[in-house]
Amino acid sequence: MGEFKHLVIVKFKEDVVVDEILKGLENLVAEIDAVKSFEWGQDLESQELLRQGFTHVFVMTFDKKEDYAVFQSHPKHLEFSAVFSTVIEKLVLLDFPPTLVKTPPKAAPPEAPPEASPA
Repeated sequence: MGEFKHLVIVKFKEDVVVDEILKGLENLVAEIDAVKSFEWGQDLESQELLRQGFTHVFVMTFDKKEDYAVFQSHPKHLEFSAVFSTVIEKLVLLDFPPTLVKTPPKAAPPEAPPEASPA
């Protein structure tokens, strides 16, 4: 099957210190080797009508679905989820194998410095 994604879109409750939650998430994924990568973002551009109050998105990538299952049952994840659920007003959660449509371009190799001309 290949990679597996865990996507969470949230609207935090009023007066939540979001930076503390973000730090907790960053610590969580650093402690669980099953998580291949983690990224998050805060909406800055969408119109309120379209985003429906949601402000943040979190995306975790796993090498395979079985690694996601390891993450889901990990004691640190269960502990964090108990705290996380108390600060969320609403959320959307999707777990899926991604379909890659366009691969990212490969980075160009660094240019060699120009050679010194003979004197």
